[in-house]
Amino acid sequence: MRRICVALLLTIVSSGCARREPLVSNARLTVVDDAALPAPVREDLIAPDRPSLIGPLDTIQVDVFNVPDLNREMQVDASGRIAMPLAGTIDARGRTASELALAIEAALRAHYIRNPQVTVNIKSSVSQVVTIDGQVVEPGLYPVTNQMTLLRAIASAKGMSEFARQEDVVILRAVGHRKMAGLYNVEAIRRGAYDDPPIYANDVIVVGDSPQRRLFRDFVSLSPLLAGPLIAILQ
Repeated sequence: MRRICVALLLTIVSSGCARREPLVSNARLTVVDDAALPAPVREDLIAPDRPSLIGPLDTIQVDVFNVPDLNREMQVDASGRIAMPLAGTIDARGRTASELALAIEAALRAHYIRNPQVTVNIKSSVSQVVTIDGQVVEPGLYPVTNQMTLLRAIASAKGMSEFARQEDVVILRAVGHRKMAGLYNVEAIRRGAYDDPPIYANDVIVVGDSPQRRLFRDFVSLSPLLAGPLIAILQ
Protein backbone atom coordinates (compact mmCIF):
# COMPACT_ATOMS: atom_id res chain seq x y z
CA MET A 1 0.00 0.00 0.00
CA ARG A 2 2.86 2.34 0.87
CA ARG A 3 4.50 1.69 -2.51
CA ILE A 4 1.26 2.55 -4.29
CA CYS A 5 0.96 5.88 -2.41
CA VAL A 6 4.56 6.83 -3.18
CA ALA A 7 4.10 5.98 -6.86
CA LEU A 8 0.88 7.98 -6.98
CA LEU A 9 2.58 10.99 -5.36
CA LEU A 10 5.47 10.88 -7.84
CA THR A 11 3.00 10.70 -10.71
CA ILE A 12 1.15 13.80 -9.47
CA VAL A 13 4.34 15.79 -8.96
CA SER A 14 5.76 14.82 -12.34
CA SER A 15 2.53 15.60 -14.13
CA GLY A 16 2.35 18.98 -12.38
CA CYS A 17 5.90 19.80 -13.48
CA ALA A 18 5.10 18.76 -17.03
CA ARG A 19 2.24 21.27 -17.21
CA ARG A 20 4.29 24.16 -15.79
CA GLU A 21 4.35 27.07 -18.21
CA PRO A 22 7.70 28.82 -18.76
CA LEU A 23 7.98 32.31 -17.26
CA VAL A 24 8.02 35.07 -19.83
CA SER A 25 9.32 38.64 -19.68
CA ASN A 26 7.19 41.75 -19.86
CA ALA A 27 7.85 45.46 -20.25
CA ARG A 28 9.01 45.88 -16.64
CA LEU A 29 10.45 42.48 -15.79
CA THR A 30 13.03 40.31 -17.52
CA VAL A 31 13.01 36.68 -16.39
CA VAL A 32 16.33 34.83 -16.34
CA ASP A 33 16.90 31.10 -16.20
CA ASP A 34 19.22 31.19 -13.18
CA ALA A 35 17.96 29.19 -10.22
CA ALA A 36 19.53 31.57 -7.69
CA LEU A 37 20.16 35.29 -7.36
CA PRO A 38 23.70 35.84 -8.72
CA ALA A 39 26.46 37.26 -6.55
CA PRO A 40 27.49 40.89 -7.14
CA VAL A 41 30.66 41.66 -9.06
CA ARG A 42 33.45 43.74 -7.56
CA GLU A 43 32.12 47.03 -9.01
CA ASP A 44 28.76 46.42 -7.32
CA LEU A 45 30.43 46.32 -3.90
CA ILE A 46 32.10 49.72 -4.27
CA ALA A 47 29.98 52.78 -3.58
CA PRO A 48 30.36 55.70 -6.01
CA ASP A 49 32.82 58.21 -4.62
CA ARG A 50 31.32 61.22 -2.90
CA PRO A 51 33.54 63.95 -1.48
CA SER A 52 33.53 63.98 2.33
CA LEU A 53 33.72 67.62 3.34
CA ILE A 54 35.15 68.86 6.62
CA GLY A 55 32.92 71.03 8.74
CA PRO A 56 32.78 72.72 12.15
CA LEU A 57 33.44 70.48 15.17
CA ASP A 58 34.69 67.55 13.04
CA THR A 59 37.70 65.68 14.42
CA ILE A 60 40.67 65.20 12.10
CA GLN A 61 44.13 63.62 12.27
CA VAL A 62 47.01 65.56 10.71
CA ASP A 63 50.35 63.83 10.07
CA VAL A 64 53.43 65.56 8.67
CA PHE A 65 56.01 63.17 7.26
CA ASN A 66 59.35 63.31 9.11
CA VAL A 67 58.09 66.06 11.46
CA PRO A 68 56.51 64.06 14.32
CA ASP A 69 56.15 67.15 16.53
CA LEU A 70 53.48 68.45 14.14
CA ASN A 71 51.42 65.24 14.14
CA ARG A 72 48.22 65.71 16.06
CA GLU A 73 44.53 64.95 16.36
CA MET A 74 42.44 68.10 16.50
CA GLN A 75 38.88 69.34 16.38
CA VAL A 76 37.79 71.93 13.84
CA ASP A 77 36.49 74.96 15.73
CA ALA A 78 32.95 76.30 15.47
CA SER A 79 33.97 78.72 12.70
CA GLY A 80 35.47 75.90 10.59
CA ARG A 81 39.16 76.67 11.24
CA ILE A 82 42.15 74.79 12.63
CA ALA A 83 45.38 76.10 14.14
CA MET A 84 48.77 74.38 13.82
CA PRO A 85 52.31 75.33 14.86
CA LEU A 86 54.22 76.90 11.94
CA ALA A 87 51.15 76.65 9.70
CA GLY A 88 49.00 79.13 11.62
CA THR A 89 45.23 79.31 11.27
CA ILE A 90 43.73 77.57 8.24
CA ASP A 91 40.13 77.48 7.05
CA ALA A 92 39.11 73.80 6.85
CA ARG A 93 35.39 74.23 6.30
CA GLY A 94 34.05 72.81 3.04
CA ARG A 95 37.34 71.17 2.09
CA THR A 96 38.07 67.52 1.54
CA ALA A 97 40.86 65.85 3.52
CA SER A 98 43.23 66.02 0.53
CA GLU A 99 42.40 69.69 -0.12
CA LEU A 100 43.11 70.56 3.51
CA ALA A 101 46.40 68.61 3.35
CA LEU A 102 47.48 70.74 0.37
CA ALA A 103 46.54 73.94 2.24
CA ILE A 104 48.62 72.85 5.27
CA GLU A 105 51.58 72.00 3.01
CA ALA A 106 51.42 75.46 1.45
CA ALA A 107 51.32 77.11 4.90
CA LEU A 108 54.30 75.05 6.11
CA ARG A 109 56.34 75.91 2.99
CA ALA A 110 55.73 79.55 3.76
CA HIS A 111 57.41 78.94 7.12
CA TYR A 112 60.55 77.36 5.66
CA ILE A 113 59.55 73.70 5.90
CA ARG A 114 61.13 72.09 2.83
CA ASN A 115 58.85 69.83 0.77
CA PRO A 116 56.32 69.07 3.53
CA GLN A 117 54.18 65.98 3.01
CA VAL A 118 50.91 66.15 4.90
CA THR A 119 48.19 63.54 5.35
CA VAL A 120 44.76 64.42 6.75
CA ASN A 121 42.18 61.87 7.85
CA ILE A 122 38.65 62.59 9.06
CA LYS A 123 38.28 60.61 12.29
CA SER A 124 34.72 61.62 13.13
CA SER A 125 32.23 63.98 11.55
CA VAL A 126 29.35 65.81 13.15
CA SER A 127 28.82 68.17 10.22
CA GLN A 128 28.01 65.55 7.55
CA VAL A 129 24.61 64.51 8.87
CA VAL A 130 21.05 64.02 7.68
CA THR A 131 17.96 64.98 9.69
CA ILE A 132 15.27 62.29 9.86
CA ASP A 133 11.95 63.48 11.27
CA GLY A 134 8.31 62.48 11.36
CA GLN A 135 6.89 58.99 11.70
CA VAL A 136 10.07 57.01 12.39
CA VAL A 137 10.96 55.11 15.54
CA GLU A 138 13.96 57.28 16.45
CA PRO A 139 13.97 60.74 14.80
CA GLY A 140 17.27 62.59 14.95
CA LEU A 141 20.55 63.42 13.26
CA TYR A 142 22.44 60.59 11.55
CA PRO A 143 25.88 60.54 9.85
CA VAL A 144 25.95 60.41 6.06
CA THR A 145 28.18 57.91 4.26
CA ASN A 146 28.88 57.22 0.58
CA GLN A 147 26.26 54.47 0.58
CA MET A 148 23.45 56.41 2.28
CA THR A 149 20.10 56.12 0.49
CA LEU A 150 16.55 56.91 1.54
CA LEU A 151 15.77 53.35 2.66
CA ARG A 152 19.05 53.09 4.56
CA ALA A 153 18.45 56.43 6.24
CA ILE A 154 15.01 55.29 7.41
CA ALA A 155 16.56 52.04 8.64
CA SER A 156 19.12 54.08 10.62
CA ALA A 157 16.18 55.66 12.42
CA LYS A 158 14.98 52.15 13.34
CA GLY A 159 12.36 52.14 10.59
CA MET A 160 8.93 53.67 10.22
CA SER A 161 6.52 53.94 13.11
CA GLU A 162 3.20 52.11 13.25
CA PHE A 163 1.23 54.98 11.73
CA ALA A 164 3.72 56.09 9.07
CA ARG A 165 2.44 56.70 5.55
CA GLN A 166 4.85 55.00 3.15
CA GLU A 167 3.70 57.10 0.20
CA ASP A 168 4.30 60.36 2.11
CA VAL A 169 8.08 60.66 2.41
CA VAL A 170 9.63 64.03 1.57
CA ILE A 171 13.31 64.88 1.09
CA LEU A 172 14.16 68.57 1.52
CA ARG A 173 17.45 69.74 0.00
CA ALA A 174 19.28 72.96 -0.84
CA VAL A 175 20.68 72.91 -4.40
CA GLY A 176 22.58 75.95 -5.67
CA HIS A 177 20.91 78.30 -3.17
CA ARG A 178 17.48 76.96 -4.11
CA LYS A 179 15.26 74.96 -1.78
CA MET A 180 13.99 71.80 -3.42
CA ALA A 181 11.77 68.94 -2.30
CA GLY A 182 11.06 65.46 -3.54
CA LEU A 183 8.05 63.31 -2.69
CA TYR A 184 8.79 59.57 -2.57
CA ASN A 185 6.82 56.38 -2.08
CA VAL A 186 8.87 53.97 0.02
CA GLU A 187 6.61 51.03 -0.81
CA ALA A 188 7.15 51.67 -4.54
CA ILE A 189 10.93 51.79 -4.02
CA ARG A 190 10.79 48.47 -2.19
CA ARG A 191 8.88 46.98 -5.12
CA GLY A 192 11.57 48.21 -7.48
CA ALA A 193 9.27 50.66 -9.26
CA TYR A 194 12.09 53.24 -9.18
CA ASP A 195 15.55 53.65 -7.67
CA ASP A 196 16.27 54.24 -4.01
CA PRO A 197 17.45 57.89 -4.07
CA PRO A 198 20.85 58.83 -2.59
CA ILE A 199 20.94 60.98 0.54
CA TYR A 200 23.45 63.80 1.04
CA ALA A 201 24.66 65.85 3.98
CA ASN A 202 22.18 68.48 5.25
CA ASP A 203 19.18 66.69 3.70
CA VAL A 204 16.00 66.67 5.77
CA ILE A 205 13.80 63.57 5.50
CA VAL A 206 10.22 63.84 6.73
CA VAL A 207 8.27 60.59 7.00
CA GLY A 208 4.50 60.77 7.17
CA ASP A 209 2.02 63.61 6.83
CA SER A 210 3.67 67.02 7.15
CA PRO A 211 3.37 70.61 5.86
CA GLN A 212 6.03 69.71 3.28
CA ARG A 213 3.95 66.77 2.06
CA ARG A 214 0.88 69.01 1.69
CA LEU A 215 2.76 71.15 -0.81
CA PHE A 216 2.34 68.24 -3.22
CA ARG A 217 -1.38 67.81 -2.63
CA ASP A 218 -2.52 69.36 -5.92
CA PHE A 219 0.01 67.37 -7.93
CA VAL A 220 -0.98 64.10 -6.30
CA SER A 221 -4.69 64.73 -6.91
CA LEU A 222 -3.91 65.17 -10.62
CA SER A 223 -1.57 62.17 -10.81
CA PRO A 224 -2.71 59.58 -8.26
CA LEU A 225 -0.74 56.76 -9.92
CA LEU A 226 2.82 58.03 -9.99
CA ALA A 227 5.52 55.96 -11.67
CA GLY A 228 8.31 57.91 -9.96
CA PRO A 229 9.03 60.61 -7.40
CA LEU A 230 7.77 64.18 -7.61
CA ILE A 231 10.48 66.84 -7.57
CA ALA A 232 9.74 70.54 -7.08
CA ILE A 233 11.48 73.85 -6.41
CA LEU A 234 10.13 75.55 -3.31
CA GLN A 235 9.30 79.23 -3.66
